[in-house]
Amino acid sequence: MRIFENLESEVRGYIRSFPTIFETSKGAILTDEQGNEYIDFFAGAGTLNYGHNNEHIQDALIEYLKKDGIVHGLDMATTAKKEFIQSFNETILKPRNLEYKLQFTGPTGTNAVETALKLARLVKGRSNIVAFTNGYHGLSQGSLAVTGNNEYRDESYISRANATFMPFDGYFDDINTLKYFRKFLNDGSSGVDLPAAVILETIQGEGGINIASKEWLQELESICREYDILLIVDDIQVGNGRSGDFFSFEFAGINPDMVTLSKSIGGGLPMALLLLKPDLDQWKPGEHTGTFRGNNLAFVASKVCLDNYWQNDDLSNAVFYKEKILKDKLQQIANKHKDDYTIDIRGRGLVYGFEVKNDKAIASQISEYSFNENLICETCGSDGQVVKFLPPLTICEEDLKEGLNRFEKAVDKLFEDKKNKLTKEF
Repeated sequence: MRIFENLESEVRGYIRSFPTIFETSKGAILTDEQGNEYIDFFAGAGTLNYGHNNEHIQDALIEYLKKDGIVHGLDMATTAKKEFIQSFNETILKPRNLEYKLQFTGPTGTNAVETALKLARLVKGRSNIVAFTNGYHGLSQGSLAVTGNNEYRDESYISRANATFMPFDGYFDDINTLKYFRKFLNDGSSGVDLPAAVILETIQGEGGINIASKEWLQELESICREYDILLIVDDIQVGNGRSGDFFSFEFAGINPDMVTLSKSIGGGLPMALLLLKPDLDQWKPGEHTGTFRGNNLAFVASKVCLDNYWQNDDLSNAVFYKEKILKDKLQQIANKHKDDYTIDIRGRGLVYGFEVKNDKAIASQISEYSFNENLICETCGSDGQVVKFLPPLTICEEDLKEGLNRFEKAVDKLFEDKKNKLTKEF
């Protein structure tokens, strides 16, 4: 690992949590240079919903490259882009009665968010954006302004202008947070300017697996319509089937004005896009651009994923089936240790959180102990207090159960070690 310590920037993060050199991967398995196999419950922070080195993607990319298909095309028309757009429209949008135009942004999620914020301000002629507590939308400056996590916010470089934060669903145990929001909108002296848009994740991933209810989302949409505010759903991490449905907001029956997509939409390759209602498409040609907004390899990968996994409900049904396995096992582990620890289990689909409420520092230790059991799982939340589960959606039942057994072993061992240490101290 010395070459990374000597030559790579100190900004590196995940390498510190998982200190080994990975060499190969397949499905839900990562293998390091020593031949050790790890079950991956992180999946590239939600980028690898279809698993590592998915054979459908591999075959399509190899075939495309061998016939000298266009790799880089800016925003020119290419066969790969045409086929992706056709497949996305026929497979995803039309069956859900969604009418959106597609804007290809730079290849990362924060590019899509920046584009959405810029367009909302352009269309509405207002600068304020409302975001929510514990929200995460990216680390470029505009996206960072609507990101709540204080780990990423620093007065020395962040611009906090033109962004107002409101409490997310459940932020106050006994208060309807949308009544709070509405009060600010109604009061001309609240100091909150009428926003151009509201941006949110329906399931806050980095924020700690906080889940907005169906009723809360419907009421938020109603407020946006009443006050002429655009509703932007950031589905970068929890879209693309992560919640069980392709879009995380489907269960609530809402119809956002814009949707940001990235991570798994590219089938593991860099790609991001903004879905926008046709009347919002008020750009002048070339008004918002980027060199790498046309990743044709990602178009190929994405199309093959759409064609193989979203022609029917099989993948969604599989996600809901695996959710029960995941949730039941995590709850079983929580119940085993309920005399010593208060553990909260929450999630939807295959994004779940495991939070030890009476010991915020323990999540990082659980992740470390899990790594020692050859399991990859990360932490999230405002204080890194939640262990996050993001396995590939295509993970086989055997690997899912084995990974959960390893997690249980890690938790049991850590709790036992803490108990023994406490006993020695007294």
